Amino acid sequence: MPHFFIDEEIVANEYTLYGEDGRHIAKSLRMNKGEGLTLCSPSGTVHDSIIEDISADTVSVKILSSKLSDAEPNIEVTLYQALPKGDKMEFIIQKAVELGVTKIVPMISSRCISRPDKKSLSKKIPRWQKIAKQAAMQSGRGIIPKIGKCVSFKEAVDSADGKKIIFYELGGEIVRKILGNKPEKISIFIGSEGGFSSEEVALVTESGGQKATLGKRILRAETAPLAALTIIMYETGNME
Repeated sequence: MPHFFIDEEIVANEYTLYGEDGRHIAKSLRMNKGEGLTLCSPSGTVHDSIIEDISADTVSVKILSSKLSDAEPNIEVTLYQALPKGDKMEFIIQKAVELGVTKIVPMISSRCISRPDKKSLSKKIPRWQKIAKQAAMQSGRGIIPKIGKCVSFKEAVDSADGKKIIFYELGGEIVRKILGNKPEKISIFIGSEGGFSSEEVALVTESGGQKATLGKRILRAETAPLAALTIIMYETGNME
């Protein structure tokens, strides 16, 4: 069923969608009375519903059942992604959301070629958040992962919590061993096209983090975060 996020908790057995979502259901999806919808509230509760009334931009539904989403991983993963060139960040966000990331924080590392100014970033962040929402709807997520503000590498390291893992092209420990104690929160650092400097790697390890490897091949900036997330989700039982 089509999946929509709403901004409030549902406390009754009925709900009405207005505006953009209502128009999308009525005009783009061309849905009709009697068809089913899935609504997801901020708590991650999924509500299966059926359309009772529909107009040009208003859709009223009856709630049939409610439960916490079972599509959410049992771990929280924050992706600290050094800005890549072009529109690669859009692709990374879309696929990372599908794979189960909790939050994505864009950052500027020493080897970033892309260094947008504040004005450019003020336009990019809302677009990236919209892409995250669309990917969460498509993949049936229980939450919309948040896109954080762009930070420096040091700010990223200082704000990261849980198990810190920096994926380094010059080698590190295999992810399975790093995740041996099954951490509940993980912060991963992925470089841009130029990777990370040795000083940046040291900053993470000196703060208690660990270097990790993705194998002997050098992965592209847009491939590495997806490979890292896939491995983490698999090793923690979230690909079953």
